[in-house]
Amino acid sequence: MDRAHEVLIQNLREHSRLDDEDVAQVYALSCTIRLFEPNEDFIRQGDDPKVAALVVSGMVGRYHLLRRGGRQYLSFHMAGDLPDAQGLFIERMDHALCAIGPASVGFIPHKELLRAFINQPPLGLAIWRETLLDAAIFREAITNNSARAPPTRMAHLFCELFYRARIAHLNRGSKLRLPISLIQLGEALGMSIATVNRSLQQLRASATMDFREGELVVLKWRELVRLGDFNPDYLHMKKQQPTE
Repeated sequence: MDRAHEVLIQNLREHSRLDDEDVAQVYALSCTIRLFEPNEDFIRQGDDPKVAALVVSGMVGRYHLLRRGGRQYLSFHMAGDLPDAQGLFIERMDHALCAIGPASVGFIPHKELLRAFINQPPLGLAIWRETLLDAAIFREAITNNSARAPPTRMAHLFCELFYRARIAHLNRGSKLRLPISLIQLGEALGMSIATVNRSLQQLRASATMDFREGELVVLKWRELVRLGDFNPDYLHMKKQQPTE
């Protein structure tokens, strides 16, 4: 249980100040942890959840289910993220959440979180800020998918995920476990599988990165940032951008 609380505290501290009372309030929250298989849903469109999901380990994806059964991935989330915190404030979920690769997810009762907001308003503000950061990622994804060429679009997503992982100490040097399939990449970036393969080949040819069998390797961070037109300001993190 402590692992779930620790990753949440670490994540919130990336963008918000928490004092000892706030931290104690987080540890007072109950959290039920479940393991999920790759592609297994734990929130579905139309659900009215009574708990908030916390990614404890692994990666999860937020997506819209399309009428013909396809998916449009909206964002990817890693340890410490609260990918459905907005469920505290809306009646029904307008998206779904699933595991991307094996994932461990904790579930915190809404009523406990709302009570914590009353007891410790700074904690409530930190979680509210978490939902605002989600919105910032959505806005950037709209720009990325509509205004950038496919190789740039892909490089930008890789930069975002690597940046967020490195800030959260989830990478291993230049390597990041990223269990996203090429089909899921296409569903996230609005690309056909042929365009995904072609864009990936172009990025590999630039010698800035490699992505194979669910592992991203960043070889030249600054150059990958340039290729991806990536500026991390929209993530609003307090820590500095990683460099080579």
